[in-house]
Amino acid sequence: MKAAIYPGGGGAVTIEELPNPEPGPDDVIIKVSRCGICGTDLSFTKGTMWDFGQNTQFGHEYAGEIIEIGKNVTTFKPGERIAVLPSVACGECSSCRTIENNVLCQSMPGTAMVGFAELAKVPVSVATRLPSVLSMTDGALIEPLAISLYGVKLAQIRPGDRVLVLGGGTVALYAIYWARRLGAGKIVAMSRSDRRKDLCLEMGADAFVSYGDNEIGEVIEALGGSPQLVIEGVGAEGMLTKAVMHVAQFGKIVSLGFCTTPDPIIPGMASYKCASIQFAVGYGMKEFLYIADQMDKGHVDPKGIVTNEVPLLDLPATMTRLRGPNEETKVHVVM
Repeated sequence: MKAAIYPGGGGAVTIEELPNPEPGPDDVIIKVSRCGICGTDLSFTKGTMWDFGQNTQFGHEYAGEIIEIGKNVTTFKPGERIAVLPSVACGECSSCRTIENNVLCQSMPGTAMVGFAELAKVPVSVATRLPSVLSMTDGALIEPLAISLYGVKLAQIRPGDRVLVLGGGTVALYAIYWARRLGAGKIVAMSRSDRRKDLCLEMGADAFVSYGDNEIGEVIEALGGSPQLVIEGVGAEGMLTKAVMHVAQFGKIVSLGFCTTPDPIIPGMASYKCASIQFAVGYGMKEFLYIADQMDKGHVDPKGIVTNEVPLLDLPATMTRLRGPNEETKVHVVM
């Protein structure tokens, strides 16, 4: 089979021929249909401190069709379509028992981050059956939807809350989507440029504001007051300070951007707001199952963010292109 391999140290991703995987007793083999390119894929292949490592298969936003099952698998059969929760959890550590977040498992017994390949071996424990009404494109969007759902749930939105979402990428767009579905009042999206303004409004924002000297006043005017909740979905230096500047007194900031470089804030500024900051990463099977069941019942089609599809052989060049100026939002690699 063909699969993408990252050599480590910022080296170029290559497409290589690997042996076809064989299922263990509790695994399924899927023919991968498509896998989304995530900002993490771009960031963790640059050779910085946060790096996938040497000779790594990767790709974590994917869906496919089961073609073979292990001898112990009774809950799935060949021909069924699944989305994959890419973080394999032990189910026994304190994090698994109390938090139900696969990414925070203390043991990390394996990984299913192998989506940029024609075939993938997947533990049955992380397989999510796709209802007949969902497409493979839907399935490959469940993982990014789950990231934002988990974070917005942690925000504990109250009905009618004023919400500001920082950013216009996938995490921010889906944060808008879930904030709307979970009871927010007015929602403002704010980004550096208005390139994704229409997508922000489509996902459920009431207004869009660009960064600038008058942004605080514009946000207050659009929301009818300072935001009680600020969701940071950018992951770049300065975004936490921006969130503190905007949040209302006794408001909450949820950071979903996963910044991997220092992002200083001024505690005194946050203290005068009596603001709280919640950092979040990950998701659990609960989020995956909920999305698979509810995805077609929302106020908008989440597939609206997919702007391009490319073949697996074009993945290396596409990743290079996405690191520079581009007009893409979500690119899917189609096998």
